[in-house]
Amino acid sequence: MKYFDLNNGIKMPMAGIGTYLLSPDDAENAVYEALKCGYRLIDTANAYMNERAVGRGIKKSGVERKDIFLVTKLWPTEYEDGDRAIDDTLARLGTDYIDLLFLHQPVGNYIEGYKALERAYKAGKIKAIGLSNFPEDRLQNLLANCTVIPQVVQVEAHPYYPQNELKQTLKKYGMGLMAWYPLGHGDKSLIKQDVFARLSEKYGKTNAQIILRWHTQVGNIVIPGSKNPEHIKSNLDIFDFALTDGEIAEIAALDKGKRYYNMAIADEEKAFMNWQVDFNNQK
Repeated sequence: MKYFDLNNGIKMPMAGIGTYLLSPDDAENAVYEALKCGYRLIDTANAYMNERAVGRGIKKSGVERKDIFLVTKLWPTEYEDGDRAIDDTLARLGTDYIDLLFLHQPVGNYIEGYKALERAYKAGKIKAIGLSNFPEDRLQNLLANCTVIPQVVQVEAHPYYPQNELKQTLKKYGMGLMAWYPLGHGDKSLIKQDVFARLSEKYGKTNAQIILRWHTQVGNIVIPGSKNPEHIKSNLDIFDFALTDGEIAEIAALDKGKRYYNMAIADEEKAFMNWQVDFNNQK
């Protein structure tokens, strides 16, 4: 495993499993399988409605809590009562601390939500703070209003959209980039690019493994999701080879500025703030 050194001195695994869109049963099984084959980074969110299941998968695995880097996220409707929301999340996961807690979306009263994260951070309830899906302007607004610099920003990132400009900003503050849709939302036109097919043959790896290794070599933390035990195992088997500088440059040339998620902030505000869910009412 490779690790990213967060700006507060904590080491974070650079490859983990995501649980987005997994049912409770699938999330529990995926977390169990992942931990069993060597994963130590688990990503979930209260909006995924599977935090309780993730907690069960961790317990079932027998892996000690201290050896797991557990990540989750608060939903915008909870930002103004963030202290309670954090305690609820801890209870659902069955743990007394979270390794990295994100604000899930840059809408609603995210400044107040961030203050709750800062309080939890100072109290030891969370070990690192993150921002998910924050565009540059809202990231800068938060940086101007915080007392604890975030450790991680989670955004869409892949060879078609490598987030080069954002990464320059993150570098100034020592923040890490955590990539969702690391394989381009499964877009075959991306995964089957000639460069990946050629490197797959050279290194004896799948095209997906080549892309995931590219992510980690350029400094990205990746959380591909799967409920298939073979895919879960394969997605972690990426640290026994290294791409050359020339190969990384070839992959960099694939940048198209192409995103797969394109909802405007104004539309997100309406959609997310109107989505009222009882997050404690989950299996």
